[in-house]
Amino acid sequence: MNAIIFSAVWGVLMMYTGFFVKSRNTINLIAIAGIVLLIICNVHEFISGMSLFSIDTKGMLFHSNFGLVFLLIILISTLMYFLLSGNDINAAGKSSSDLYALIFFILSGIGVVAGFKSLLMLFLGIEIVSIPLYVLAGSDKSNLKSNEAALKYFLMGSFSTGLMLMGITLIYGDTGSFYLDAIKAGLSVLTPMKAAGLLLVLASMAFKVSAAPFHFWTPDVYDGAPTVFTSFMATIVKSVAFYAFLHLFDNAFGNLHEDWKNLVAVIALLTLLIGNITAVFQQSVKRMLAYSSIAQAGFMMLAILSLNVFAKQGLLLYFAGYSIATLGIFAVLVKMKDHSVDAFNGLSKTNPIIALSVLVSLLSLAGIPLTAGFFAKYYMLLAVIREGHLMWLVVTAVLCAAVSIYYYFRVIQAMYFKEPTNILTLEFSSTFKWMMIINAILIIILGIHPDIILSLI
Repeated sequence: MNAIIFSAVWGVLMMYTGFFVKSRNTINLIAIAGIVLLIICNVHEFISGMSLFSIDTKGMLFHSNFGLVFLLIILISTLMYFLLSGNDINAAGKSSSDLYALIFFILSGIGVVAGFKSLLMLFLGIEIVSIPLYVLAGSDKSNLKSNEAALKYFLMGSFSTGLMLMGITLIYGDTGSFYLDAIKAGLSVLTPMKAAGLLLVLASMAFKVSAAPFHFWTPDVYDGAPTVFTSFMATIVKSVAFYAFLHLFDNAFGNLHEDWKNLVAVIALLTLLIGNITAVFQQSVKRMLAYSSIAQAGFMMLAILSLNVFAKQGLLLYFAGYSIATLGIFAVLVKMKDHSVDAFNGLSKTNPIIALSVLVSLLSLAGIPLTAGFFAKYYMLLAVIREGHLMWLVVTAVLCAAVSIYYYFRVIQAMYFKEPTNILTLEFSSTFKWMMIINAILIIILGIHPDIILSLI
C-alpha cells in the first residue's frame, strides 16, 4: 500500500515541479529521491508487515511477502533506470517533469498489480500502467515511427483489454465473484462459460507479456518508441505483466491447472521458437533486443506453466537479472545514433569499461554461468522438470538458449574483434561509466548468490 500512495503523490509532485524548477538535472534528482523514498517505504512494509496507511480495501488488495519482494525488485530496477538513463529522459521531451510524473503513475499501477486479490483491481492496475505507456511511446512527436508505435500500442492494448473484460465478465457470470479465492473455489469443474472466460483472459495476458502468437505488436512498438522508454517497457513493464499473469493463474485458476497447462506449453514453445529464430536475422540491435524480449518471455512462460515453488522463486530472479541486464544495454544504445550491430564495432578499444559492462549484460541474457541469467534460466527449466511429462519443452528451451548465444555474441564479436568504424568516438561521462560498472557487478553478484533474492521469500 505504501508504494501505491507514495508513487501517486510523487507523480503529482513531479507534475508541479516543472512549473518551479527549470533545471532538468534537479528534476532528475527529485525523481531519484522519490524512488529512494519508495524503496525505504517498501522495505519498512516488508519488515514490519504494516503499511503506513490504514485503508479498508474490502479485501481487494493484499501485499504478501512475495508481492513486496517483487515490488522491491521493480523499484530498484527503476532506480537503476533513472541513474543510467536520467539524462536521456531529460532530453526526450520539452517537459521532463511530466515524463517522470507518468513513470511514477505507472509505478502506482504496479503497486496495485502487486497486491490484487480481485479481478477489478487487476484490471485497474493494468490500465493505470498501460495508459501512461501509450503517451511515453509517442512522446517523440516529431518522429513518425514514434507516432506509429503509440497508435499501434494503443489499438492493440485496447483490443487486449476488451478481451480481458469479456473474460472477466464470463468468469463472474459463472462464479458470481470477482475475488480470486472465491473464483478458485468455484472453478473445480470446467464448464463452457468458464472455459471461454479462461481462454479470453489467457489471450489478453499473453498479449501483455508479448507471448506468441500475440507478439506481433512488440517489434514495431519497441523499435518505434523512443529508445529510453523502450528500455522501461521491455524490462519493468514486462516483469509486471508476468507477475500479474502468474498471480492470476495461480490464485484464481490453479484448480484447473491440468486443463490449461498444455495450452500454455504450446504458447511457450511458439514464443521461444519465434523470438529466437527471428532475432537471428535482425541487423538492428534495438530490433534484435525486441525479439530477444519475446524469446525471454518464452522462458518466463515456463513459470506460468509450472506454478510450483521453483517457478515462483525463479521468476523473481528472472525479473531482477533480465531487467538489470537489459537496462544496461539500452542505456548504451540510447546514446548511439546508429542502432546497427556495426555501431558497436571496436567499442572495447574506444570505451573498454562500457564494452565490458555490455559484455556482462549480454552474457547474462544468454544465460552464461556466473551471471544472473544463468540461475534464472536454470530455475525455469527446473520448474518444468519438476512438473513432469514436458521434457520435450525443456529440450526445446535449452536449444533455443543455444541459438540466443549466436545473436548476442554477434554484438560481442563486433565490440572485441572488429576495428572501430565510427568517425566520431562516443563520449560517456565518468558518472555513467561508474553506473555501468555497478550494473555489471549487480549481475555478477546475483549470478553467484541468487539466494540474496530467494531467501527473502
